[in-house]
Amino acid sequence: MESGENLYIWQSPDWPEWRYDLAALAQSLEDVSRAQGLLLGRLADVGLELRDRASLAALTDDVLRTSEIEGELLNPASVRSSIARRLGLDIGALAPADRHVDGVVDMVLDATGRSSEPLTAERLFGWHAALFPTGYSGLSRIAVGRWRDDATGPMQVVSGPVHRRKVHFEAPPADRLAVEMARFLAWAEAGGGPMPALVKAGLAHLWFVTVHPFDDGNGRIARAVGDLFLARADGAGQRFYSLSAQIQRERNAYYDILERTQKGSLDVTGWLAWFLAALGRALQSAQTALGAVLGKARFWQRWAGTPFNERQAKLLNRLLDGFDGKLTSSKWAAIAKCSADTALRDITALLDLGVLRKAPGGGRSSAYELVVP
Repeated sequence: MESGENLYIWQSPDWPEWRYDLAALAQSLEDVSRAQGLLLGRLADVGLELRDRASLAALTDDVLRTSEIEGELLNPASVRSSIARRLGLDIGALAPADRHVDGVVDMVLDATGRSSEPLTAERLFGWHAALFPTGYSGLSRIAVGRWRDDATGPMQVVSGPVHRRKVHFEAPPADRLAVEMARFLAWAEAGGGPMPALVKAGLAHLWFVTVHPFDDGNGRIARAVGDLFLARADGAGQRFYSLSAQIQRERNAYYDILERTQKGSLDVTGWLAWFLAALGRALQSAQTALGAVLGKARFWQRWAGTPFNERQAKLLNRLLDGFDGKLTSSKWAAIAKCSADTALRDITALLDLGVLRKAPGGGRSSAYELVVP
């Protein structure tokens, strides 16, 4: 970066005096607040156990997707087990503990479950240490639990091969981080003022990821910071939707609006409009996911007195969770690790009970689907 060049938002003379057009955001704020209310109202009508199941599903999705955005794929069973352990939920057999998975889970649960507690430097350091328990990111040793020092050069977000890399963003230099983060954290805990809580959540996400205070993990921690403010906004105490999952679904659009905002002016109305729209879509997805949780509960209530064998219970749960493709006897045998004859006997018994039916279309081999109560 050449001296005097003003490429990034943090180089503006009035940084960080955020500006936005509240009138332009009013309808989006109203829509999102209504969607939050509808989701929480629907959850108020179900029992505690189903709310816990819905929260488990949302948190599992959140942990998986916030890592997937960074190109890291976690084991879904390990994530679900780690969350269930911490929430004291009985989900049957638990997957073995994984220190790396547990770290991401700890950060997400701390951000959302303890949202009313102050956001401090020490708390952020704890999140960072949880993400990198070995002190390494991949094969590279990084500074853990403290602000970056830029020992290897300026903090940049880049893409492309080494000989043709593109710099999308360069963060403030390390010697400014103490001041930058003190200012951010003071704003984060400042009470009062006319700023809507959802706007503060969007600004917190943007502000943190722009300062980029750590050697690695800034995106995941920025999303956790945003989730903390969203939890403060809805006051639910439990997570029933995942903005990280929505960002993963719209990853290219997310990085595009982020780059344009970080290279623009301090009027961040465009960023906030995108953030609120994505949040609205996350709430819509949560309604669909909640429908699946409730449908699964209704199914098992309907068949509570029927003794299924272990293979049948496993495959029925797979179908209830959303089976990829059509269920055939050969797929049943492969998943249940049994013979083709055993698979066919299992299926025939469920057909006789009316739990399964033959799917229309048929083809060369019969396919089966659930009879939804």
